Parts: sequence; C-alpha cells; structure tokens
Amino acid sequence: MSDRSSGTGVHRAGVFAQAPAQAPAGGAHTLEADALTTDTSTPLPQTVPSPPADRPFARGLMPAPMPVQFLDDQGHRVQVFNDDYPEPAAEQLVAAYSAMVVGRRFDVQATALAKQGRLAVYPAARGQEACQVGSMLTLSKDDWAFPTYRDSMALVARGLDPVEVLTSPHGAAHCGYDPRANRTAPQATPLATQLIHAVGFASGEQRQGRPTVAMAFVGDGGTSEGDFHEALNFAAVFKAPVVFLVQNNTYAISTPLTRQTAAPSLGYKGIGYGIASEQVDGNDAMAVLAVLNKAVAHARAGQGPVLVEAHTYRLDAHTNADDATRYRSSAEVEDWIRRDPITRLEAWLRQEGLIDDAFVAATAQKAEAFAADLRARMSVDLVVDPMSLFDNVFGTPTPQLLEQRAMVQAELEAEEASR
Repeated sequence: MSDRSSGTGVHRAGVFAQAPAQAPAGGAHTLEADALTTDTSTPLPQTVPSPPADRPFARGLMPAPMPVQFLDDQGHRVQVFNDDYPEPAAEQLVAAYSAMVVGRRFDVQATALAKQGRLAVYPAARGQEACQVGSMLTLSKDDWAFPTYRDSMALVARGLDPVEVLTSPHGAAHCGYDPRANRTAPQATPLATQLIHAVGFASGEQRQGRPTVAMAFVGDGGTSEGDFHEALNFAAVFKAPVVFLVQNNTYAISTPLTRQTAAPSLGYKGIGYGIASEQVDGNDAMAVLAVLNKAVAHARAGQGPVLVEAHTYRLDAHTNADDATRYRSSAEVEDWIRRDPITRLEAWLRQEGLIDDAFVAATAQKAEAFAADLRARMSVDLVVDPMSLFDNVFGTPTPQLLEQRAMVQAELEAEEASR
C-alpha cells in the first residue's frame, strides 16, 4: 500500500460520505466498521501540507504539459511525473467513492424525473462525478460554492436537501435552498456570471480577515464569456481566495472544444492573468482530490487564486431537451464510459484492501434508498407562490419591479374572483 501523508485541517464529508471510523490495520472497510452517514459535519483528515510562503506550485503559473493523473483507466496507480501533489488520505478516497456512487444514482433519478415531466429540465452530470464530488470534499464547512446549473450533484454531495436542489429545475422557485445557511450560491444558468460573484464575495471575506475559500464552477463553454476573463483578472490582481474549476466536458451544448478555443488546454487561460494554473484528469478522483486539495490550500494561505481545468465528459445529453446523437457518435461515448471515474476508484480501493464486497453492496443499497426517497418526495406537488418571482431580485425593489408585481397581483386576484 502506498504511503499517505496525514496533515492537519478538515474536509467536509458531504451527505453521502462515509464516517471516518478507523479500519483494522491492513483490513478493508466493512459495513459493520464503517456505516454510511448523512452527517454533513464529519471532518476528514487534510492531506495537503501547508504551502510554502514563496510558491506552493512547483511550476509556478504553468499547468502540467499533460493532465495530472494518479489512476489509469483501469484503476491502476501510475507514477505522477512530479511530487507536487501528495496522495489524498485513504479516508478521503473512500468518502469520495461513497459520494460518487450515490451522487450518480441521484443524477440518474433526476434525469428520470425530467423525462416523466416532474422537472421542467435537468442538466445531467453523469460521468463527471469525480469533479462534482471531489470539489466538495476539499472545502471546509465555512467555505462557499458558486455552482452552475449542471452542478446539482455537487450540491447534494455537500449536504443540501436534494428536493431543495431540484426546486429550481422543477420551476417552483428561483432557488429552493437558503444560500447563506448552506454557504452555496444559487445555481447560475447564465454562463460565467457566478464567477464574478465568487470573486467579489471571496474578496469581501478576505477584507474581513476570514479564511474563506470560494469554489467557482464553470464549463468549457463559459470560458469564452467576458465574465470569465473579468473574474480571472480581478481575482489575480486582488489575490482573491478563489479556485476556478473548469469542468471541460468537451461540448458546450453541441459546440465541440475545437470550436471553442485554440489553446492547447483551457488551463493555460490563467497564465496571462497571473494565476497559478493546472490541468487534471477529471475522471480520476484521486488526481482531482490531490490537485484541488492543494489549490484550496494555496488560496486559503493568501497566495491568490488557482485555475484548474478538469478533463471530463458528460455521458448524457446536455439536458433532457437535447439530442446528443446529432453531434457525437456512440463510439465516442463508449470510449468515455471505459474511463468511468467510479469504476476506476473502486478498482484501486479494492486492490488496496480499503473496501470490500460488503461495503460496495451497502453503498449501492444506500444509493437506491436515497433515490427512492427522492422519488417519493418529488411525487408530491411543490407549493408555488407566484409572487415569490419578485423576491430577491433587488435589495430595494425598483419602480419597474413594483409595477410588474402589482400587475401580476391584480391578475391573480381577478382570476381568483372569477372562480
């Protein structure tokens, strides 16, 4: 078994994570020793050493010439070309596996709900589990997440109520969860707007002397938006504690990456702004955790923002309204299925004796129970208040907004009176 550093600090385990019970020396995690938990405050060992004061990334601003990888497509450990990234702790890797299994089941269930008409739309993230879950396991409970519309799995992994997460795609509210209580911004449908929010928020936290890190999600298509570049420039100049996670799933709806950029990697986009950058195999959960562990530590230490490009793939269509067969082949999808992030991590954990058949079966059972509970709760019609449409648009409502609100209120009253 490989040596693993322990370090200090905490990671938030998330709603699917495994309780970090101590496994017998050399033994596998078992159902009796390691029951799954829904406790969202369970700390996990931090595997990242405190970064040196000068430059914590060995290559400075430059990303690796090839995506950082710890596990190959079959789950075999490969030699990382440098020692910049400590291997994540076993507890964190087992927690990631548990969260990815249940996260995928949540995603598949949400896709089914959309096909049944119980959701207006759902942007699936199947295939991107390592990015969705790994990003959340590297944050502390006090850090903030700034997600896109495709990051529902990440929010559930962080501990948010899945029904509240799906309230927006259901159409019942702008945002179904309390952003402040969950330290998670509303999911952004406009491309890249959340990045500016993340930078501004993180800068404000920094000025208040709080060690808060913001994890800002964006897709490959969002890197072509002006807000992406403005956010990077502002973050770099003011050393905002932000980690920009670019989930490059190779398509912006139907636009392939080759029509999106001529850069050799989206990770290189941070260099011109003076941001430490990296690229990682986004289907290798161990590598994602290793890189993001260090990126979060870098930002938290006041060293400035980090941009990480994660090379991954969405196995399903853009949304339930998209026909992906019009722009990609089944052979391409099959090739990415071969690189499945869950299968890769499970193979390595089994090889290392960290999980066994009982644990895998218990995790799958937990996933099915989670999906069944979600189905049952989503079968009940959500209460919709049309007037909430005007809440939280402006701190002080504008005259135009008040006029619109009054118009809708009058229409609802007239409709009620005619019954």
